[in-house]
Amino acid sequence: MTLAWLLLQFALCALLIARAGYMLSVSADALAQAYGWGRGWVGLALLATVTSLPELAAGISAVAFVGEPNLAVGNALGACVVNMLFLAVVDVLQRRQPLYQEASSNHLLSAGFGVVMLGFVALSLLTGQGAPSLLHVGVYSPLLLLLYLLALKAVHSHEHRDSAAIAYQPTEVAASQPTTTSGANAAGAWANRRREWRRFATASLVVLAAGMWLPSVADRLAPALGLSASFVGTVLMAFVTTLPEIAVTLGALRLGALDMAIGNLLGSNLFNVAVLAVDDLFYMRGPLLSEVSTVHTGTAVTALVMSGLVIVGLVMRPKGQVLRVVSWVSVGLVATYAVNAALVYLGHT
Repeated sequence: MTLAWLLLQFALCALLIARAGYMLSVSADALAQAYGWGRGWVGLALLATVTSLPELAAGISAVAFVGEPNLAVGNALGACVVNMLFLAVVDVLQRRQPLYQEASSNHLLSAGFGVVMLGFVALSLLTGQGAPSLLHVGVYSPLLLLLYLLALKAVHSHEHRDSAAIAYQPTEVAASQPTTTSGANAAGAWANRRREWRRFATASLVVLAAGMWLPSVADRLAPALGLSASFVGTVLMAFVTTLPEIAVTLGALRLGALDMAIGNLLGSNLFNVAVLAVDDLFYMRGPLLSEVSTVHTGTAVTALVMSGLVIVGLVMRPKGQVLRVVSWVSVGLVATYAVNAALVYLGHT
């Protein structure tokens, strides 16, 4: 198979994932208005979950069908790093004032849970073959799933206790009030909901199909480019599978929903780490994190550092901008990403 044909397939996967990801965001926003869901919760839970479907599909395909665990782990952790990097892009697009001046402090909770989950992943990668396991699954897997569910519950409860969270959705509250005018209006609303659910399901299937196809293309593309599976998964696959998050984030910014955009990126990171636990269930040769290259430890630590920078930004709320473009936090995010990409490339075997 020629390199040109492999690159064409890779680009087609990227196009399908990006387009279907945008459809998912539109449908999710419409459903949120129809059912009265808040933008903050939609960004963290619903959108973060559906836009991370490519990581889920690609990870399962990589371990179950391609037999390349480095692609799965590199993709999940690399996607976390790309999501953090895209916060710098959001900062650039927020021209009125620095990103961290307007962002809600509620994001501290989801970022903190992300640090805890990434910390457990880093520890498991450092332990390697010595990591305890139950049958073929590492003990970290149920712990990661439990932490993910706990994070969703904690953030949801915190938003309800914090009256400031209502500031997420000043326009949606009025739009999402249930209508009780007439049977015709109710029937029309139900028809609209069914149409949006059908579009949502169709886009989800496209994302899943493209996500399942992507690892097999990436596995053949790596040797053709003279690169390792770890590098392809961490850099190339991670960028492609985060295209839905990018599309949703840009769409949220166009709507003026900054906190929805940030919640989507941070929530996607929580889901991406939880994906490692699902991948572990499908990997039958042993605990997933004990079977991969040690280079992924650096990526996990990089995601930890970048998450820490975001937390610092949310607490300090820096007002200054470097070259009047972005905050120093965003400069740190870009520099950290560049260092990690270089280390993964230099460390590939």
